[in-house]
Amino acid sequence: MGVSVARIRVLVVDDHRIFAESLAAALAAEPDVDVSAAGSGPAAQRCLERATAEGRRYDVMLVDAELGVLATGGGRTVPAPRGTSDGGSGGGPVDGISLVAGVRSGQPHIRTVVLAEKDDPRRAAMALQAGASGWVAKDCSLQRLLTVIRGVLRDETHLPAALLTGVLRELTAARKHRTESEQLVESLTPREREVLRCMVAGLGRKAVAERLFLSPHTVRTHMQNVLGKLGVHSTLAAVALARRAGVGPAVLTGDVVERGGQPA
Repeated sequence: MGVSVARIRVLVVDDHRIFAESLAAALAAEPDVDVSAAGSGPAAQRCLERATAEGRRYDVMLVDAELGVLATGGGRTVPAPRGTSDGGSGGGPVDGISLVAGVRSGQPHIRTVVLAEKDDPRRAAMALQAGASGWVAKDCSLQRLLTVIRGVLRDETHLPAALLTGVLRELTAARKHRTESEQLVESLTPREREVLRCMVAGLGRKAVAERLFLSPHTVRTHMQNVLGKLGVHSTLAAVALARRAGVGPAVLTGDVVERGGQPA
């Protein structure tokens, strides 16, 4: 009688179809691996939801580091608009890092590994912060990839040695910036923090005044105090700093009459 083998269910998420299909075929040749492929973030979400509903959840998700990222002039990249990498269907995260974070939050049992064409300490640090368990070069051997897949299922974290120093530097810098931002936000009064949360929500002075039952002149004074205490010179800079400190937007109820000084 044959011995049953515990199978690893893997989902490959990559918008380069030839690569995705080739990798899926190579993994499927392994006796203990079941594999599926998705060509975008929304498509991956649907695969995950369907698998959960059918009681056959995935164990590992392999995600393209550049999923949902469009190349632009000068070698820069920008996130693709939501839904554009899936034939126009919207819903859910599109770029790879957001997909990793969403899966980590919604289905924490799934281990994610990011597949990258080049070493990028900053993006690797972002992936780890989002919840990825590994970062692997796309041109690595199949055996190396299988080692990583089996390793992350044992709660190991896999990162190329050449990236380690850079990633640690990025993580340390990110934590330093967050700590400094948190300290600045803590210097605000409770009312100034309310005003800052309204600014993060995109409200202009008039809308903040109506929401907090204050005069526009008082709101202007609070906003000036917020900028001064945070050491910035614009609302955009204040919002960016607030985001780094983990400050979320004010919860908006009812009709929002103004955003950024213009009618909504």
